[in-house]
Amino acid sequence: MIRFAFILLMSLALSSQAVSSVKWDHSGGKSVQQDRLAYEKGDYDTALQIIIPLAEKGDLVAQLNLAKMYREGRGVSKDYKAAVKWFNLSAAQGNAVAQYHLGVAYSFGLGVVPDYEIALKWYLKSAEQGNAFAQNHLSLLYYFGNGVPEDKKYAYMWANLASLSGFEMADQLRQVLTEQMTASQIDEAHLLTRKCKDKNFNGC
Repeated sequence: MIRFAFILLMSLALSSQAVSSVKWDHSGGKSVQQDRLAYEKGDYDTALQIIIPLAEKGDLVAQLNLAKMYREGRGVSKDYKAAVKWFNLSAAQGNAVAQYHLGVAYSFGLGVVPDYEIALKWYLKSAEQGNAFAQNHLSLLYYFGNGVPEDKKYAYMWANLASLSGFEMADQLRQVLTEQMTASQIDEAHLLTRKCKDKNFNGC
């Protein structure tokens, strides 16, 4: 029961971390960089004047950063539905960070009706691009059986992959799983990990 509570708290901590920390995406062209500088100075009006036209023209980085501003209420009223709209547009263009944040939104009902199966889809798309946050959330879905059948081997595999990328919380989850699995299950999980890495995270 204590271990279960520990993992649940980790899940909630991750969602809080994903929602509360706005990390500006530093990629993109000159206009996006100007937008970033205005944002970091707290000049949200200028940042929005630059970012909105770019996002509306389909710039995936601008769409991601605008989504974060709506989610946090930076320069605009906090609006999870608007955030989801822009995350969706960026994610549809293959942005792994936006895909991860959509997974969080559907996991915890931030601007959408909670739906673990949709969350799973977006976490997978992000995890296949090597996003360690998404890989860790996949581990939690498999551990709890949310959106997928409960499977500790796959929970271990995704935690292991995230841990190998230096994600400390995933290492803690992997340790908890180790105590709950047999030696043969752990061996199978390590084999799954190697196969997944060999396939560059695709089709895992």
